[in-house]
Amino acid sequence: MTSLARPRSRGLRGNEGPFGWLFTLPAILILGTFLVIPILLAVWVSFSNWNGLGPPVGGQAEFVGAANYAEVLTQPGLARRDFGIAIRNNLYYVLFVVPIQTAVALFLAVQVNQKVLKARGFFRTAFYFPSVTSSVAITVVFLYLFGASGVVNGVLNWLRVRGPNWFADPRGVFHIVLSWLGVDSVPSFLAGEGPLGVTWWEWIAGPSVAMTALIALAVFTTSGTFMLLFLAGLQAIGQDIEEAALVDGAGPVRKFFSITLPMLKPTLFTVLTLGLIATWQVFDQIYLTGGGAPAKTTLTPAFLAYSASFESLKWGRGAAISFILFGIIVVLTIFQRWLLRDREGSRRNRRRRARMAQVGAMAAITTGGGHGTGGGAGE
Repeated sequence: MTSLARPRSRGLRGNEGPFGWLFTLPAILILGTFLVIPILLAVWVSFSNWNGLGPPVGGQAEFVGAANYAEVLTQPGLARRDFGIAIRNNLYYVLFVVPIQTAVALFLAVQVNQKVLKARGFFRTAFYFPSVTSSVAITVVFLYLFGASGVVNGVLNWLRVRGPNWFADPRGVFHIVLSWLGVDSVPSFLAGEGPLGVTWWEWIAGPSVAMTALIALAVFTTSGTFMLLFLAGLQAIGQDIEEAALVDGAGPVRKFFSITLPMLKPTLFTVLTLGLIATWQVFDQIYLTGGGAPAKTTLTPAFLAYSASFESLKWGRGAAISFILFGIIVVLTIFQRWLLRDREGSRRNRRRRARMAQVGAMAAITTGGGHGTGGGAGE
């Protein structure tokens, strides 16, 4: 009986380790200087009362513990209320932008992937063009389009609909709908204070009219980028799979939901993750449209961290808000990964492991029986 010995993996020789570290030393120094050290310094600032004047380490900054975090999370006051309003605004921004931009990007990718479509290169470029345009320029154009006498209101007037003054209207869209239904005042059971010092009535206000314009801006500028990701995923699906689905009698809708969409799950996870991170970090559009105006209904945590640091000179609070925002993004990304996990693949892996265990048990039984038979024959 011959045994197949696994070849031993060659490790590093005694004189190769230092040279390996020497080759990686430039990258380690760059990452340490521009990534690790700034992160550690920001952590220190979030636990200090640094005001931005002088060095944060060795200067007048003092360690204050978790006071900056408590100020925006638990202590009653303007800081906690502003943070709660910013979280509410950003939450509605995420809930509207991420699904809409994902659906629009997938729809555009499916359309430009059709072989019967002529000038596909032109349409791909046209849909992607807003993504490479300066966000400042796009925001200025949207300020004009959604102005009181802008193009959007001009089209609405042509349709006999009176448009609002978009970027100056702080009303929540859900409150507007409730007013149409006759709910003009705050119900008593929603008047109490909710999380982060914001009343329940304000939590259910929905995005403001001004925020809806920013939502449209985000969908317009990001759908092209995600369209290219979906397009790459669509082109990676084998033609033989689609032909087999057509032979089995699957129509376009059934083929899309039963074959195309499941095979796009890795791309879908990437798009949703990138969209989630980008929407929670929105800043430049908020800065250019008034810094949270009107009535703080477009205020976001990213802009609030900037305002606390650069305008109020409370760098500790600004750093604390940034790390809280980082924690929110990490938690939501992990939850999204769990939600989109390959359950069918996990079940297949469990069944495969169970079959391998059964085969191993049968082999062990067979091997034991062979030795017993051999022993009996020898006797």
